[in-house]
Amino acid sequence: MANQEIGIKHFPGDKLLKLVQGDITTEEVDAIVNAANSYLKHGGGVAGAIVRRGGHIIQEESDKIGFVPVGEVALTTAGNLPCKYVIHAVGPRWGEGDEDNKLKNAVLNSLKLAEEKGFQSISMPAISSGIFGFPKDRCAEIILSTVANYFQEHPQSSLQEVRICLFDTPTVEVFKEKFKEMEG
Repeated sequence: MANQEIGIKHFPGDKLLKLVQGDITTEEVDAIVNAANSYLKHGGGVAGAIVRRGGHIIQEESDKIGFVPVGEVALTTAGNLPCKYVIHAVGPRWGEGDEDNKLKNAVLNSLKLAEEKGFQSISMPAISSGIFGFPKDRCAEIILSTVANYFQEHPQSSLQEVRICLFDTPTVEVFKEKFKEMEG
């Protein structure tokens, strides 16, 4: 089943923020964002799915990178995935302290890296809202507002489209509600 667009917001410079329900490993974009841990060990959740579908090369390249601090990002190729690259964004675990800022930094650094590489499209999951326990409503607010602010402040960015790709219905429902509340 193809991923389904469930919302779209327009920003200056013909920028698009899209809400999508489906499997991020099937997204045909320049890069997908992986919800990674600091050691880039991709065993479970989104990370595990990415390596299972993309191939072990993603884990091998991640092992060469090593440790990535919370809020920071790293880049690998995408193996057998339909995208070209994987941006590994290390989100916070709920309860570790300063989680809101750390999540915002993970999203912002993903966007900055995409722009540095000249990417036009990326797809991002609900970073930290799964096994890391970040509350879905706060996660949705932070991710959506960070992308919206980035587009407002960088109308000349190479990045034309950011897709927020959500897999499970409870997460989709929370993001849909926050998406409706947004300007744009």
